[in-house]
Amino acid sequence: MNTEVFPDPYHSPLTPVAPFARLFPGLAFYARVVSIVCEAAWRTRKGYTMAKWAQDSRTFMRRAESCGMRFHIENATAFTSLPGPCVVVGNHMSTMETFCMPAILAAHRPISFVLKRSLTTYPIFQRVVNAADPIAVDRVNPREDFKAVMEQGQERLSRGISVIVFPQTTRTPDLDRSAFNSIGVKLAKKAGVPIVPLALKTDAWGVGSLVKDFGKIRPELPVHFCFGEPITVQGAGKNEHEEIMEFIHWKLTTWRQA
Repeated sequence: MNTEVFPDPYHSPLTPVAPFARLFPGLAFYARVVSIVCEAAWRTRKGYTMAKWAQDSRTFMRRAESCGMRFHIENATAFTSLPGPCVVVGNHMSTMETFCMPAILAAHRPISFVLKRSLTTYPIFQRVVNAADPIAVDRVNPREDFKAVMEQGQERLSRGISVIVFPQTTRTPDLDRSAFNSIGVKLAKKAGVPIVPLALKTDAWGVGSLVKDFGKIRPELPVHFCFGEPITVQGAGKNEHEEIMEFIHWKLTTWRQA
């Protein structure tokens, strides 16, 4: 399977949107989501490689674009030009980033998400998630979660697999500094690898009130991903942690004022 690689930067082309998708963006979008998840789950029967995961993610993005969504990806070379693995540390806004990140990053080198364990048990979706070898945490016992991320994260990094961490575990439209923990910085320091900051704005896929993964779809809101330059952790990592949060805050402010 050929894996499509994004140019850097990438901006979605203007493509025609079908009348149904224009009138009912939520129905059209979720129909496409269910379709690609089922297709990907079916493919896991014969082995699910990183290249297949990246291609399925890119297919999802193309189908989202057909519903009117527009993606803007900046400075991905901060990740792709590194000679080895890294820890990607970003804010967490919606389910969108989980679906898009393989297309953006996994086409270049292996990645693994730190994610909540419940995602590994979702019907159908679990087959894709588990095939991608995630680091699952329960979000019940912080000490056990920390241990799992540090041990499994170092193991992934030692095998050349970059680890994606969303320290602000709750999906919110704003950066909550008090909830943005430093586990990504600690993992990078322990493993001796750089950090690549990630600022994202993915509220085009809203957070639902009853089921968080099924919120309102607003294709008129642009989807942004911007990677910061790699950071090497020095000392305790406090300054680097602040630098990551400042980068995310700056990008979110810039996008909202545009």
